[in-house]
Amino acid sequence: MSATTEKPICLVTGASGYLGSCVTRSLEQSGWNVRPLTRNLLPGSSAIRFQLGEEISTSSLTGARALVHCAYDFKQIAWRDVHDINVAGSEKLLGAAREAKIDRLIYISSISAYEGCRSLYGKAKLETENIARSLGAVSIRPGLIWSESPGAMFGRLIHQVENARVLPLFGGGSQIQYMIHEQDLSQLICRLAAGALEPPSEVLTVAHEQPWTFRKILEEIARAKQKRIFFVPVPWRLLWVAIKCAELCHVRLNFKSDSLVSLMSQNPSPKFTLLSLGMNFRPFRLG
Repeated sequence: MSATTEKPICLVTGASGYLGSCVTRSLEQSGWNVRPLTRNLLPGSSAIRFQLGEEISTSSLTGARALVHCAYDFKQIAWRDVHDINVAGSEKLLGAAREAKIDRLIYISSISAYEGCRSLYGKAKLETENIARSLGAVSIRPGLIWSESPGAMFGRLIHQVENARVLPLFGGGSQIQYMIHEQDLSQLICRLAAGALEPPSEVLTVAHEQPWTFRKILEEIARAKQKRIFFVPVPWRLLWVAIKCAELCHVRLNFKSDSLVSLMSQNPSPKFTLLSLGMNFRPFRLG
């Protein structure tokens, strides 16, 4: 038996995305044989065909020791489509993984998921957390993921600061964010996948406990980039209407109306539980 086949197998959805690629890299460095679940199969790849929302056979998952479910389809706008693909699709995957007797199931939720959340994204994540719990999976709610080589939302913020002197500031920029470094988050996921941490019975909110306003985050990026930026206050509801109208006209945008709702209505009092697991996260500071 080769060294490769001797490694424990971890399945990862969304492995080509920002967080999924970070998790994949960290797992491989920790000695895992990572098999992506993806709709785009490359010749010679060990990846498994997977389309979120579709059925997946139990036999295709057999032999894996862990599953990390990072995938989410942001293209959907209507709640029915969001639910059918992201919620029901996750239930199909996690159910098949449980039938395949995979030891450890890890679902990546969001700090935007909480009782009373207003965004469809948060509601879909919250409902999937309940499904994950019923199937014995661990759910993780990461804060805003940052790093020195970022992607996703934080990467877009850096791009905006680098390429503009004047930035719109929704609602005055007072909305609170909690930050988590990509390496700290990936390390936690690796430890859970390996069974190095006792599986918690509750959803884990994963972030440093220091709150940051959206404006302060942009100012910290500007400081690190040695940029001077100016803010223009923008009524966020007016912007939401403009984005929503564009979506109804099938105009492709990089920022969704639901993402704006999520940004403006974050969890006012997240419960941080990681200290009980002996985990410490680095504070947010660039440079």
